[in-house]
Amino acid sequence: MELTTSVAKGLQGAFGLFLKDLEALPEEAFNKIFGPATRTVADIVFEVNMVNDHVGMVVRGEDAFPWPEDGWIKAPDDFRTKEAVIAGFKSSSEKALATASSLTQEELQTTVKTEQGDRTKEERFRFMAVHVWYHSGQLNFIQTLLGDAEFHWN
Repeated sequence: MELTTSVAKGLQGAFGLFLKDLEALPEEAFNKIFGPATRTVADIVFEVNMVNDHVGMVVRGEDAFPWPEDGWIKAPDDFRTKEAVIAGFKSSSEKALATASSLTQEELQTTVKTEQGDRTKEERFRFMAVHVWYHSGQLNFIQTLLGDAEFHWN
């Protein structure tokens, strides 16, 4: 798919590096609990996918699912292996990227209603990219907790 806007290119960059982070983690990291208040890699990625899917639905004008308000998002049992997490992230990010790539620069300036008020579609995609980067930092920290100090983005 051709990426014609800086928004789509930014998302592609964030998604690509996040995927490299996931691929570099060992299988046991995806369901490892580091302490009583921590979330697993699977939990983090499940939330990332939910945000990507929710933002994409709003931007496309679809009825978005209600956001769960029960505390931290937890991955379901069938989303706790490296294979399932990576497949789920690829699917979610590809759909978000397809949506972003389908819009012109002018269309990205149109507004959608969000829980924070009216926002441009461009703002929503930039939020998505920042959210992915934020959680990429968490993946990098987990990587170091497991003794891996390598830089995996090359």
